[in-house]
Amino acid sequence: MIRLWLIVLAMFVAASPARAAERLNVAASFSIIGDFVRNVGRDRVSVTTLVGPDGDAHVYSPTPADAKRVADAKLVFVNGLGFEGWLSRLLKSAGGKTTVVTTTSGIAPLKLGSAADPHAWQSVANAKIYVTNIRDALAAASPADAEVFKSNANAYLAELDALDREVREAIAKIPEGRRKVISTHDAFGYFASAYGVEFIAPLGVSTESEASARDVAKIITQIRAAKIPAVFLENITDPRLMGRISAETGAKVGGTLYSDSLTGEKGDSPTYIAMVRHNIKALTSALSP
Repeated sequence: MIRLWLIVLAMFVAASPARAAERLNVAASFSIIGDFVRNVGRDRVSVTTLVGPDGDAHVYSPTPADAKRVADAKLVFVNGLGFEGWLSRLLKSAGGKTTVVTTTSGIAPLKLGSAADPHAWQSVANAKIYVTNIRDALAAASPADAEVFKSNANAYLAELDALDREVREAIAKIPEGRRKVISTHDAFGYFASAYGVEFIAPLGVSTESEASARDVAKIITQIRAAKIPAVFLENITDPRLMGRISAETGAKVGGTLYSDSLTGEKGDSPTYIAMVRHNIKALTSALSP
C-alpha cells in the first residue's frame, strides 16, 4: 500500500512541471486588460502585465525587459484606439513575431476631441466585448483548452452582467439633476454615455501638482454656474484648497476615481470589478442629496 502511494506521489510530482510548462505564455499591455486575461485564462495561462498596478499607460516608456517579455509571449493583448502610443516601438524591439490581439475590436469608439477615446472599459458592456475577444484569441492559440476558456469566460461574463445591473441600480437612486461631477481626467466618456452621469472638465486647471488661486476661482465659478454637486480633482493635493472649493460651492469632495489602472493587491481596486464598485460607491456617496 505504501509503495503504491509512493508511485502515485512520484507520478504527480513528475506531472506538475509538465502542467506548468503547458501554460500559455501571454502579455497584457496594462493592468485592467491583464485582469481580464487572468479571469478567462486562469490556471491555463501565465500572464505578464507590462504597465503594472498604479502605472500610467499613456506615458509609459518600455524597457528592454518588456521587449523580452513580449518576445517570449505567444500573444500580447492590447487596448488599441491609440492608447498605447509606445506599442509599435516595443513590438519592433521584440522582433515583431508575437501575435497582437486588440481587445477593443468590435467596440464603436467615442470621440475625445479629434481622436478616438480609448477608455472603452469604463462601460461594463464594453468590458464584456474585451472578454469575448480575449476568450476567442486564447482558444485559437490553445485549441485544447478552448472549452476551459469558454467556461471561464461565461462565468466572468455573468459576474459582469451582475456588475452592470449593480451600477445601473446605484445610478437610478441619484436624482437626475445631480448626476454631474467635475473630474480632471477625460477618461469617463464611456461611463457617462452608458450610465447617464455627466463628467465636466474644469476650466483652467493647472497640470502642476497644485492649482493656482486663479485656477481654483475658475473652478468655483463653474461649479456654481452648472450646480455641480461633486468634485473629483486628483491634481489638487492641498486639502486647504479642496476645503475652500467645498466650502464656497457646497460641492462634496468625492475622492479618487480610478480610470486607467488598477491598484496593487492591498489597494482598494485590485481588480476591474473592484475598481468599478469603488468608483460607483464614490460617485453615489458624493452625488446623493
